[in-house]
Amino acid sequence: MARKYFGTDGIRGRANAKITVDLAMKVGQAAGLMFQRGDYRHRVVIGKDTRLSGYMIEYAMVAGFTSVGMDVLLLGPTPTPAVAMLTRSMRCDLGVMISASHNLYEDNGIKLFGPDGFKLSDEIEASIEALIDDDLAGRLAKSPQLGRAKRIDDVAARYIEYAKRTLPRDVSFDGLRVVVDCANGAAYKVAPEALWELGAEVIKIGVEPDGLNINQEVGSTAPEALAQKVREMRADVGVALDGDADRMIIVDEKGHVVDGDQILAVVAESWQVDGRLAKPGIVATVMSNLGLERRLAERGLVLERTAVGDRYVLERMVEKGFNVGGEQSGHIILTDHSTTGDGLVAAMQVLAVVHKQGRPVSEVCRRFEPLPQVLRNVRFKSGRPLEDESVLKTIAAATAKLGDHGRLVVRPSGTEPVIRVMAEADDRALVDALVDDVCAAVAKAAA
Repeated sequence: MARKYFGTDGIRGRANAKITVDLAMKVGQAAGLMFQRGDYRHRVVIGKDTRLSGYMIEYAMVAGFTSVGMDVLLLGPTPTPAVAMLTRSMRCDLGVMISASHNLYEDNGIKLFGPDGFKLSDEIEASIEALIDDDLAGRLAKSPQLGRAKRIDDVAARYIEYAKRTLPRDVSFDGLRVVVDCANGAAYKVAPEALWELGAEVIKIGVEPDGLNINQEVGSTAPEALAQKVREMRADVGVALDGDADRMIIVDEKGHVVDGDQILAVVAESWQVDGRLAKPGIVATVMSNLGLERRLAERGLVLERTAVGDRYVLERMVEKGFNVGGEQSGHIILTDHSTTGDGLVAAMQVLAVVHKQGRPVSEVCRRFEPLPQVLRNVRFKSGRPLEDESVLKTIAAATAKLGDHGRLVVRPSGTEPVIRVMAEADDRALVDALVDDVCAAVAKAAA
């Protein structure tokens, strides 16, 4: 069933167009009412990234939550995983992250976490949607029960200490020259500081947010600046986070990008050797390269695939008992440490392996040769092109041609009106041709 507000990662859209003051206040009221489950004073933490629109949305949500009797703890610019962690550690009933992740500043969004630090289920989000559109005037708090708002000052120190504690005390990054790109986003203070405290020589870029430059030619979706800086400074490794720091990628000493699939292989194999894997395998999405699946199979590990979205990866991990999972885009979830993707913690795990092995990142983090993989987007204005008969026939024909030697994934985006078409196989020419065929069929149906 299509949802009106929530997508695959909370509510997201153009600030002051889709994500308005009115909507933000109603989300605060609706979510606040959903999570009032007793007679005690209920509390919510609110974090945000560095977008200019964050102020507008933050205060609108404060108005919403306090109007239904919830106390609000304001964290300021804070990574998404810090919000999840602090929701638990501060015994709050709800956590909110105001961010549009890797999108540019014009967009913003609202991510919600339950008292356990996990993102909300589809069912709870659907209930909140129903409340957003309902008349809540009769459910607002009486004057004596209105909520209060308070700003928390030591958020950065709390998160840095938490992140460092995910590594053994004897692990140090002494001798590693690390370039860290914080995307002018939420981790612009905490990520460089945490790596420096662990002994690394840290070179910072993307640490001058002005409200308008988040993810602009920096960060995990624009790694060219990081690669150039790594080469220029002759660094050992580069780490790029996204705007809310729940994902990351690595750049090796040669300036080559190491994506989430390779990082998953590094962590999985390291944890297998150390006896830390809860189950003999990991969880990833349908977008992860077939090369990763083959590499894991060589090590006796399975790859469980889910729909795209780190929330679906996490749900499968919890359901099946896996403790390592993630996405090709760089969302890495390690449930021994966190209830959501954590770019800094994942980067620290990789750096620990690099430091321990004493070999270049280009060797440590190149675990398999990816199969040729092509991903293209087809934009559409309305309708459901994936239900078109000619599109279905084209997809079936392409799948048959790939057989057991490749994969085809065709899906609608959860955040924008596009159809994503991905294929991979050992034969690059075949992949290109099949993606062209499917994209043409989708475009025709969407015209």
